[in-house]
Amino acid sequence: MDEERTAGRGVGGVGRAPWGPWGWWAGQRDAGGGLPWRSTLVIAVLVMAGTGFAARNQPDRETLDALGRALLLLGAAALVLRHRWPVPVVFWVAAVTLAYLAAGYPYGPVFVLIAVACFAAVVQGHRIAAGCALGLLWAGHLLLSHWLYRWLPPAGDGPAPWGQELPAGAFAVAVLAASELVRVRREQWAQQRAERAAAERRRADEERLRIARELHDVLAHSISVINVQAGVGLALLDADPEQARTALTTIKAASKEALGEVRQVLDTLRTPGDAPRAPAPGLARLPELVEQAAAAGLTVTVTTSGPPVTAEKAVKAAALPPGADLAAFRIVQEALTNVVRHSGSRTARVEIAHGPARLDLRVDDDGPATGTEAGGSGNGLAGMRERAAALGGTIDAGVRPDGGFRVHAVLPLRPEETP
Repeated sequence: MDEERTAGRGVGGVGRAPWGPWGWWAGQRDAGGGLPWRSTLVIAVLVMAGTGFAARNQPDRETLDALGRALLLLGAAALVLRHRWPVPVVFWVAAVTLAYLAAGYPYGPVFVLIAVACFAAVVQGHRIAAGCALGLLWAGHLLLSHWLYRWLPPAGDGPAPWGQELPAGAFAVAVLAASELVRVRREQWAQQRAERAAAERRRADEERLRIARELHDVLAHSISVINVQAGVGLALLDADPEQARTALTTIKAASKEALGEVRQVLDTLRTPGDAPRAPAPGLARLPELVEQAAAAGLTVTVTTSGPPVTAEKAVKAAALPPGADLAAFRIVQEALTNVVRHSGSRTARVEIAHGPARLDLRVDDDGPATGTEAGGSGNGLAGMRERAAALGGTIDAGVRPDGGFRVHAVLPLRPEETP
């Protein structure tokens, strides 16, 4: 788990370090070895060289000999494992740093080691461990500087001034604050990436749902017409060949229309982002639905009310928002398809009421229900409800008191798009 987090795979995608712009210095994993060898080597070189320069300005401290350099290397070497085992590493570096100071060696870049170890621990969520390690180092330094200096090198050393503890405490606070800042930024970046990924998945799901709904509406209506006309054609093939020919002609027209609409839906899949080559269906195509229903033996009457005042304008619904226009067409189409499939009535009534802020649709038939599914999937009403809900509208569908069936849809219109 630590390896995935260090590599950035857990939250940030393959191969991306979770440290942001601090990635290389904070110890981005090398491409081949899985451990931050390069950054650790750079830190070790800087600490060794910097301590050598610092020793020249501290003649009262012990000379930096082989033991001092070995302690510096022990602290730097542990940083290679700071991402796999951050807690043991931060305490180990604190202990090595304290041993280095107890031996009387010069102050200076040695504190870079504990800063890097604390940084790695805090960024990976081990704030308490990093704080405790820094606290123990500070407390140990207080003991060394003010009480134990009598028995420790360098010889003749006196107590350190208390004023130097304030910069030491400020250094510890600054390390923790900077590490916490990076940790918070890292979590924000991870959250933003997760939100973007979730939004992309949500858009993909919505698009799949839209396509499935379109295909269902197109195929359910056309295949219902084909199914009814095929039955008529078979029944009249010998007795009335001319009527059978009419039924076959209707089947041909319905299948051609279905293929065209399916091709249009599939074209949007093949060329995402391109505008559709044919306009989306709307209430302007309501006469086509009436003709198809008539071919299936269903007589449909359409009445309109409210503005626009003329029936021709009401059918065209030119001022309807595109989303509401498409939803209204599909709801009426699905309702008429259900009448053809499941109702014994051969008549249906479609009422369209244009209001200042809503569109009311009502489709009635006199029943009774045939009790047959006619190949239906049971998704018609669910699809109508999803279409209405996507616009903030509602669908009421159920048996009327007189035995027929009613579908009543209310689709809100945005004020700037009202007819």
